[in-house]
Amino acid sequence: MPPHTAQAPVESPLRQVLLDQKSKQKPHTVALLCDWQYIERSIHRLLAGWGRNISGWEDKSALHRHVWDQAECVRRLRERIAQFPGGKPDAPVSGELERLANIVLLAPSLQDALDGIYVQLLKSLVATYGEYCGTVHPIHDAPTISLLHEINQIKSQQWLWYRDYRRRHPHKTDADYLARIAVAIESSGHFKAPLPVSPNDEAQPAGVATDFKLARFSARDEPIKPKYPLMDYMRADFTHSIETRRLFWAYAYMLEKNLPDSQLIWIYDGHYMPWEWHHDISRHLWDESRHGDSGNSRLKDFGISLDEVGFSTYEQDEREEILQTYSKEKGVSLDETYANQCDILVPYKMEHMTKEELYENVFFIGMCAETGHFVVKNESYVDFKEGQDLESAEMMLFDIIDETAHVQYAHRWLPLLAEHAGVDNSNYRERAAAKLRETEAESARLAAEFNANLSRTPGDPAFDFYQNLLARIREMTPLSNATTCPPRTQKPM
Repeated sequence: MPPHTAQAPVESPLRQVLLDQKSKQKPHTVALLCDWQYIERSIHRLLAGWGRNISGWEDKSALHRHVWDQAECVRRLRERIAQFPGGKPDAPVSGELERLANIVLLAPSLQDALDGIYVQLLKSLVATYGEYCGTVHPIHDAPTISLLHEINQIKSQQWLWYRDYRRRHPHKTDADYLARIAVAIESSGHFKAPLPVSPNDEAQPAGVATDFKLARFSARDEPIKPKYPLMDYMRADFTHSIETRRLFWAYAYMLEKNLPDSQLIWIYDGHYMPWEWHHDISRHLWDESRHGDSGNSRLKDFGISLDEVGFSTYEQDEREEILQTYSKEKGVSLDETYANQCDILVPYKMEHMTKEELYENVFFIGMCAETGHFVVKNESYVDFKEGQDLESAEMMLFDIIDETAHVQYAHRWLPLLAEHAGVDNSNYRERAAAKLRETEAESARLAAEFNANLSRTPGDPAFDFYQNLLARIREMTPLSNATTCPPRTQKPM
């Protein structure tokens, strides 16, 4: 056997060397990572800016997940930047990148915006990340290659959703919009090399220098009202009926699908907050979206559809007033008006949330809505488990775990939100406790009023609807403690 000899070197593409004669302790890749981080963070903001316009339930779920995915892409890049000597994740980047992001943001329509985000930006980044991984030294810069593979795997899932969405919603991108994006991407060098930064031309967060405004109303495909009033009966019977509580929690968790669309506003209008806040809110947003999916999934388990119970909104009264006025003025039936509400409500835009409004939103959700429900949620968890409905108990448990983290987010960020807003946060715990006492008293008053006034007569359509839902759930999954479970705490709000 011949002695071992070195084989001829395998030909490989021209390798990209990440330093030059002027380099010190920072390779060129650090500035490039900063540019990529800005574009990924801009996509995060673009999804927040347009996300409220997504109407279908499953598409909302995908969009909310993509917000979290983007937060994780940004996190990976920022952590890699910080690993280099002198690496600063918030280092200035070229205003050229802001101009590109703003062009994509200022789309003629939702459908054009989705094309701009998921085709032009996503595919450009995937191609550039792939080329980078194939040309830099596979050992020296292995950590960057690894994280880019992870990011491209995330983006492959985003692309699969977009491809399916576009098959369901065919659209031809506005030609002028597409041309403007193409020119801007070309001007940015397809993100293959870091752009020089001029002190007079540093990028701001995407959108802040534009007149872009978010949709006033979260889009809907599903009916926004139940077939018959439902919540009043659940309020009245909440304390003394475990079966009512089981229906309530499936329904109430479903309605939590509203909160992520509100938190898209927090992300977009909270551009002045540190990235770590945006990361926490993105996780909170995805959690609340999953809670909506949990409730809807449990309703489906019980054979109950959104067509029956409706997917009402946080701005229900204002939305209905506009739609009813439209129906009268246009001479169109209410049914037709409600069916076409997505198109009718497109012109309505939000004013930007003030810093004080953002503080109050985070305060109420974190310190009142979530903190105030721990007692009743834990009671239901125990009762459902003892009643042998383990899937409903599991739904409660995972929500309790998530909400515990969300309360911690509020404690973490309220001081800085208050500082930006110029409000006093020193007594926020006491203020939250007082607010809870106020909402608990109002909830008790409403329950007593409904108990006194609601019809309990068989043949009344609303009462029969409520009883029918309970009977269907009982038949599907009976509770072993339905008649023995003791009264529980009043719903706090």
